[in-house]
Amino acid sequence: MNAPYTNRKDPRSKTRYALLALFAVLLLLSILYGLMVGAVSIPAKEVWTSLINDTDSEFRQIVWNLRLPRVLTGLLVGICLAVSGAFLQGVFRNPLADPGIIGVSSGAGLAAVSVMILFPEQMSLVPLAAFLGALAAAAIIYALAWNKGAPAGRMILAGVAVNSLLGAGMTTVILLNSEKVQAVLPWLAGSLNGKSWPHFETILPYACIGMVLSVFLVKHANVLILGDEVAKLLGNRVERSRMLVILMSTFMAGIAISVSGLIGFVGLVVPHIVRMIAGNDYKFFLPLSALGGGALVVAADTSARAWFDPIEFPVGVLLALLGAPFFLYLLRGGLKGWKTS
Repeated sequence: MNAPYTNRKDPRSKTRYALLALFAVLLLLSILYGLMVGAVSIPAKEVWTSLINDTDSEFRQIVWNLRLPRVLTGLLVGICLAVSGAFLQGVFRNPLADPGIIGVSSGAGLAAVSVMILFPEQMSLVPLAAFLGALAAAAIIYALAWNKGAPAGRMILAGVAVNSLLGAGMTTVILLNSEKVQAVLPWLAGSLNGKSWPHFETILPYACIGMVLSVFLVKHANVLILGDEVAKLLGNRVERSRMLVILMSTFMAGIAISVSGLIGFVGLVVPHIVRMIAGNDYKFFLPLSALGGGALVVAADTSARAWFDPIEFPVGVLLALLGAPFFLYLLRGGLKGWKTS
C-alpha cells in the first residue's frame, strides 16, 4: 500500500488541478445564482453594478443588505461542514462518518437548544454553547472508545451511541418546554433565513482560523487514512494525530452549527463524491471538499428560498431530502469501491 503523498510525480495531478479550477468555477456560479435568484430576479449585470457602485438603488439594497451576507454565511457554513466531514471520514477510514452521524452535531444541538429554551435572554451565547457542546460530545466519544488507545471502529460505535443519547436529551428538553419550541424549530431544521452581516462577521474569523490550521493537519490525515499499523510503521504518533484531527473536525462543525443550526449530510455527501473523483490525497481532497461544500450549501439555500416562494423552506430540510437517498446508496453498494490507498 502506497502513501498518498510521495516524491514521484503523480499522473493524476493535472486532473486534480483541473478539478480545483472546475470546483472554483462552480462555487462562483453558485454565488452568482444566490445573488440573482429570489422573490425579485436580478440580472447578472445589475448584480455586478450593485456590488461595485455605492448607489441607493433597490437592487443594491437587495444584493448588498439581504442576499450577499446570507450567501457568504452559507459559503462558510458549507466549507466548515465539508472540511469537518472530510477529516472525520479519513480519521475513521469510513465514508459514513460525518458530524451528524457520530454525535458531534447532537452535542452542539443539545447545548444550543438548552440555551435557547432555558435561557432565552442569553441568545448571544448560542454560538459558544454549540461549540462547547460539540467539543464535549467529542470528548465523551473519545473517552468511551479509549482502551489503551482509541481505534476508529470503537470511536464510531461510541459516536453512534452518544448521538442517540444526546438526541434523546434534546427531544426531552423540547418536550418539557413545548410552549417555547416554536423559537427553536428553524434552528433544528437548519436554516440560513435572516442571516445578515453580523452573522457573517461572527463566523468569519473562526472559519479562517480553522481553514489555516487545517492545512497543518494534511500530513496527519494522509497518514491516518492508511490505517493505524501503517501509520505507526511510518513513525506517526497515531493517537496524537487522531486527537488533533478530531478536535479540528469538532471545531469546524461547531462553527457551522452555531450559526446555521443542524444542517446535515454536507459532511457526508461532498467528501465522498470528491474522494471518488480525486482520490485520498488531502493536499487536493481537502480544498476540493471545501469548495464543493460551499457551493452545495449556497446553491441549496438559494433553491430552498426560490423554489418554494413565498415559503422560506429550510436548507437543512432540502439537503436532507437530497442526502438521505445518497446515504442509502452508500449502504446498499456505494461502499464497495471505497479504498484507503
